[in-house]
Amino acid sequence: MGNPAYAAMNAQGFGAGIGRMAPYFEQGNWYRGGAVQMLFIAWLYGEQNQVRPMFPANTSQGDLVRVSKEFDLAQQLPPVDWSQALRHLPEQDIISAVDGPHGIYADPMPVPTGGAMIKRTPNDPAWYKGGLFHDDMKINIPGLWFMSWYDVSIGPNLATFNHVRKTAKPEIANEQYAVIAPTLHCSYTRATENTIVGERSVGDARLNYEDLTYAWFDRFLKGEDNGEIQKWPRVRYYTMGINKWQASDTWPPRGAEPWTLYLSSDGKANTGSGDGRLTAGSPSGDKPDSFTYDPMNPVPSYGGNVCCTGNAVQGGAFDQRKMETRPDILVYSSEPLKEGIEVSGPIEVTLYVSSDVKDTDFTVKLIDVYPDGRAYNLDETIQRVRYRDGYDRQAWMEPGKVYKVALSPMNTSNYFEAGHQIRIEVSSSNFPRFDRNMNTGGHNYDEVTGITAHNSVHHSAQHPSKVTLTVVKHGA
Repeated sequence: MGNPAYAAMNAQGFGAGIGRMAPYFEQGNWYRGGAVQMLFIAWLYGEQNQVRPMFPANTSQGDLVRVSKEFDLAQQLPPVDWSQALRHLPEQDIISAVDGPHGIYADPMPVPTGGAMIKRTPNDPAWYKGGLFHDDMKINIPGLWFMSWYDVSIGPNLATFNHVRKTAKPEIANEQYAVIAPTLHCSYTRATENTIVGERSVGDARLNYEDLTYAWFDRFLKGEDNGEIQKWPRVRYYTMGINKWQASDTWPPRGAEPWTLYLSSDGKANTGSGDGRLTAGSPSGDKPDSFTYDPMNPVPSYGGNVCCTGNAVQGGAFDQRKMETRPDILVYSSEPLKEGIEVSGPIEVTLYVSSDVKDTDFTVKLIDVYPDGRAYNLDETIQRVRYRDGYDRQAWMEPGKVYKVALSPMNTSNYFEAGHQIRIEVSSSNFPRFDRNMNTGGHNYDEVTGITAHNSVHHSAQHPSKVTLTVVKHGA
């Protein structure tokens, strides 16, 4: 808003403030690829309560202090098993089904709030009426940005940091600094000598955040210029796998190059025992991989880049092998790497898909596979196919027709050691990380019955399904 009193900021885990930041239309972590990120349903249960004790306007300070001792003014909502509660249908009734408070999630709200959030589309005008930062806006104050690889919003966070560096006044653009930790949402200071994120050890990921923060505000609020900040790298990022902090003046790191691998199989990429491959070139003929997606039996979320989901999803890196026994998960792996590779930056996936329903979803996970078979997830994404041509329109599928679908980019910094494999999983659900598509072409939020979809991923010279990683060269 440009308030002259706002001199500098230290933004931490700030994805809930980001609206449209191309290529993301998250609208405050509400969406990913047009699918609802269900974390905020659990969060709103405890936050949207508008019923609270009220006191006369002329109540004295002394009486207010006395009342605070006589009453517990903190809201005490009953605990909820969100792993079960988020399964309730229709989706718009999830909070009411656990006797939660009325509010903006599903109840009609007065203008300018724009009505129930669960009923909004990704480009609904209500998202642009205030409260969110979009890519047609500017920030013109120095910024110290803290992010983490296993936060729900790492992609939009990085996009926003780069947007500010590109659009701010030159002298302000040069005063933007980022720190990217290998932790969960807002868990920077919980790193230890042996930081475990989910099940995977990422080594000693500690950093003295207090010193950074105080030096930052001493400089920009107190005017104490000791020359320290000028020595900071613009981006400090932690690379998992080699487990160390690295530095760059840009994101992605300068000199990073795209590296594309193509999906291939003999038509049986289902499960971790299938024949799905990632190869240097696209196969000549199309032997599509097919699976059945039943919204009543979605793929359960297992680890991931999350926050605020209560007990529904435990975030972080977990061995995905037990998930890869499901036939509705397609698994594509590279050959064991002959040399180690650092992937630091966006990971873009393009799929060529077909289905027998009007609308469905496609999900992707990026995975680091160890020589002993452990398969740790790095990031994940989803695309609701009706929004493949943009979030301001809906386009339905025709049975059997092949469509090109570009998913919202994933992001990480991970060193795949020699002997490791790069893997992606493809499916049509990751629940309750994302809400399930009922496959009908309807609203989803007001439906109680879905239909089964028979989905296929195509890979050929004509339909080159692929993953493009950002690779940092060393020693060149």
